[in-house]
Amino acid sequence: MLDLSDLILAAVAGTLGGAMNALAGGGTFATLPALIALGLPSNIANATSNVALLPGAGASAWAYRDELAPVGGMPVRVLAGITFAGGLVGSTLLVLTPTRAFDLIIPWLLLFALVVMIFGKRASDWLHARVTIGPRTLVTAQSLLGVYGGYFGGGVGLITTAVYGLLAAADPRSLFSIRTLMLAVANFAAAFIFIGMGMVRWTACLPMLLGGILGGWLGAWVGKKLSHRLVRIWTLLVTAGTTIVFFMRAYG
Repeated sequence: MLDLSDLILAAVAGTLGGAMNALAGGGTFATLPALIALGLPSNIANATSNVALLPGAGASAWAYRDELAPVGGMPVRVLAGITFAGGLVGSTLLVLTPTRAFDLIIPWLLLFALVVMIFGKRASDWLHARVTIGPRTLVTAQSLLGVYGGYFGGGVGLITTAVYGLLAAADPRSLFSIRTLMLAVANFAAAFIFIGMGMVRWTACLPMLLGGILGGWLGAWVGKKLSHRLVRIWTLLVTAGTTIVFFMRAYG
């Protein structure tokens, strides 16, 4: 049973995570450490974080609905369907992953997200100067994004932005809407598996969920006013700090 200070921590982490997801992705970097600090095993914390951030992601997607548009000529409904299927696969994989194995995997997933965030734009420019990528590659990439989002989700918004930049030459700011929607779809798919398998700790999830709704709405509102540079710097700092902490936790 959580006391008042624990409930406040969960709510604050949810608000921050929801806002981060709306701005640039990476909300898991706020919610997952908080849940582990509350004593949840890492895989249970990840599942709880996923469900807690779902309504906030939905609120952000709704706030950005007027900006929603296809990516690389691929209809939004097709991308959403691919993401949903991938989310089911990824969340099932998490259920099958032992807790200790997940503890060792998490830091590398966080590091991957950090590297993609740092070098995604440069890689995009380099790639588009040399090759043309078709819709089949986009479908494959979206499938992998769905699986990753269902399995872990940490930094999936950042990775999605980078991948869309690579494959569709899209500007990061123009991707706020579609990226947030895909995050919500992956979380929605995973929620079916996590809730059905009893992996969600509702005492921590509910206050975090309420905070996530508030943060998702506020983040979307602020995101329409902030420069991409400020959002990028903030998210980089949070991502780098969280990655270091989880490496120390797993291997220190």
